[in-house]
Amino acid sequence: MHAWPASEVPALPGQGRDLRIHDTATGDLVTLQPGPVARIYVCGITPYDATHMGHAATYNAFDLVQRVWLDTKRQVHYVQNVTDVDDPLLERAERDGIDWAALAEQETTLFREDMTALRMLPPRHYIGAVEAIPGIVPLVERLRELGAAYELDGDIYFSVESDPHFGGVSNLDAAAMRLLSAERGGDPDRPGKKNPLDPMLWMAAREGEPSWDGATLGRGRPGWHIECVAIALDHLGMGFDVQGGGSDLAFPHHEMGASHAQVLTGEFPMAKAYVHAGMVALDGEKMSKSKGNLVFVSRLRHDGVDPAAIRLTLLAHHYRSDWEWTDQVLADAVARLDRWRAAVSRPDGPSADALVEEIRDALATDLDAPAALAAVDRWAAAQEESGGDDTGAPGVVSRAVDALLGVAL
Repeated sequence: MHAWPASEVPALPGQGRDLRIHDTATGDLVTLQPGPVARIYVCGITPYDATHMGHAATYNAFDLVQRVWLDTKRQVHYVQNVTDVDDPLLERAERDGIDWAALAEQETTLFREDMTALRMLPPRHYIGAVEAIPGIVPLVERLRELGAAYELDGDIYFSVESDPHFGGVSNLDAAAMRLLSAERGGDPDRPGKKNPLDPMLWMAAREGEPSWDGATLGRGRPGWHIECVAIALDHLGMGFDVQGGGSDLAFPHHEMGASHAQVLTGEFPMAKAYVHAGMVALDGEKMSKSKGNLVFVSRLRHDGVDPAAIRLTLLAHHYRSDWEWTDQVLADAVARLDRWRAAVSRPDGPSADALVEEIRDALATDLDAPAALAAVDRWAAAQEESGGDDTGAPGVVSRAVDALLGVAL
């Protein structure tokens, strides 16, 4: 599966700071100091509907991570998956009378277009669950050999008790885990499971549903968590720098994935930091496909909204915060974009050297994009009030905002 084209990232004078970011597993800010190549895995979409603002906010957060690392002169090895076979996709395809694979390709194509428009840097590897199946099957077989997996009516489950570190990502108690498992794709009430929290590794073939050769597992399809584990281990290995996604993925998805990988390899941890973006709401409720309360990136673009304004709307909220989409937050972003573009269109202005360092410091401090935006606002206000005599300043600001914030002026 191919990703989307990369926009050019302008080079800036000087060098950025090492990123200090919130780690869900420890509950603290941790300073990430990758080697020459920083490694990040971000969980991708299940493509049964278009990209909504919750998706966009998550991918914007991890785009900033990449930009901070690039500014430190590191390379970035970014991997993202596409869960292109899963129950919600099959249900939507049946509802709409469309082939599930065609629906997945249609929505993945739209997602790529949205990411391109928003200037999100693409992953080096963009991998679909279906194409990962040949690498998933041996991992499930290995977990079974290790005594960490068992069969229940043809399905294969992972035993969470096989990982002594289980629970260390989300730090939730058993009652909270069970509740979230039921809400987020698990089946804690299925009779016969060794532990209600045990997640499915391999689902035996169901009539009328797609299935693949699972070798000794029999025909079927993979569970959700083992998909990401197989892709991450294949392309990044253990101990990569950041495992990222929305806050609703901390449990069960990232918790289960970490346990799968740790039992498979005997190594700990799977990732050095587990980083989670907040949720975006509309009309007081989290945007979700099940509720249908979505604001789509593609719809906004179709209605003529500048993608740079959409991105500025995202940047105006700290990545870990939960916030609500309103017409006003978009209008504020449109006005900010107009002010910034007017400021950099002048032939000279106040020196921008300090501004570049302010943006760098803000982003290196737990991706504080609102503080970075405030710094640019101050420069633009000074430009409007009294101007300056630095002929290179507008260009420096334009390149810095592009390189570090992903906004083209």
